[in-house]
Amino acid sequence: MDKRVICLFGPQGSGKGTQAKLLTKKLNIPHISMGDLFRMAIESGTELGRKVKEVINQGDLAPDGTAFNLLKERVSNIDCANGFILDGFPRTLKQAGLLDEYIEVDKVVVIDISNKESIKRLASRRHCLSCGSIYNLYTVPKPKEDEMCDRCHKKLYQRDDDKEEAVAERLKKYHEETEPLIDYYKNKGKNKVAEINGEQSIEKVAEDINEAIE
Repeated sequence: MDKRVICLFGPQGSGKGTQAKLLTKKLNIPHISMGDLFRMAIESGTELGRKVKEVINQGDLAPDGTAFNLLKERVSNIDCANGFILDGFPRTLKQAGLLDEYIEVDKVVVIDISNKESIKRLASRRHCLSCGSIYNLYTVPKPKEDEMCDRCHKKLYQRDDDKEEAVAERLKKYHEETEPLIDYYKNKGKNKVAEINGEQSIEKVAEDINEAIE
């Protein structure tokens, strides 16, 4: 089996995490979320984790080199022997260059949604402070009772970074820093990049992705 390295791109709310989980089941390779790696590094208390914590506490993104070192550490594990799915890396052209020096990306999948759709999806997200459940008033999973948790029946709340102004700012960074990577990878080969309409059902998006990577 050839080693499969797939990068998932898309604006906030495009469903990258959902599609990555489906791809993991299909291809039997792990989904590596940089957000999860940062959280685990911080919890581990290692030197690298302390560096990440210091940067994030200041409200900044982890430096390209630090993020790359964290990724290399993760993909050296045996479960990545046949490949992996990247979600949240690379974010910048410099990160893409570092990744190219380390391993070849097999396919880049871009899940496209409009800014309007992104804001609508994220601004509808709600969290339960009591049990940690996450719902969405617009997409799935929807709470059975509006603004109330299905599990513990406590009132749901909206995180500050899910409010429209915050989402708009995150989208601006995506378009400025990450979107140029699409052309970067297109220049590497005719079939390197697959652009998928993310404003379809989860099942249809998954179907289109499966066709694109085969």
